[in-house]
Amino acid sequence: QVQLVESGGGLVQAGGSLRLSCAGSGRYDVGWFRQAPGKEREFVAGIRWSGFSSSYADFAKGRFTISRDNAKNTVYLQMSSLKPEDTAVYYCATGPRASRGEYVYWGQGTQVTVSS
Repeated sequence: QVQLVESGGGLVQAGGSLRLSCAGSGRYDVGWFRQAPGKEREFVAGIRWSGFSSSYADFAKGRFTISRDNAKNTVYLQMSSLKPEDTAVYYCATGPRASRGEYVYWGQGTQVTVSS
């Protein structure tokens, strides 16, 4: 069983920063997603197992950075210049076909709340 555990969420003021962690990432590609109240789940960022390539949603470019430490089986999402619109539950996801956009293993999420 693939088990993912997110951590690092919390309450932060607008303009602040948070670093989220996803433990148990293994050697598959990993994606970060988020879901805000009343909105659909959306892709935030993704990283290949090698760590050499990554992708970002438009809203994340320039503010968020995804990275991974394969020795620790952990993927990180560094978030800066946070806005109230970033308030959401953040999930990491992976799977053997994550490189094709198929994420079948999900963590339970970590709450990020950005106050204005």
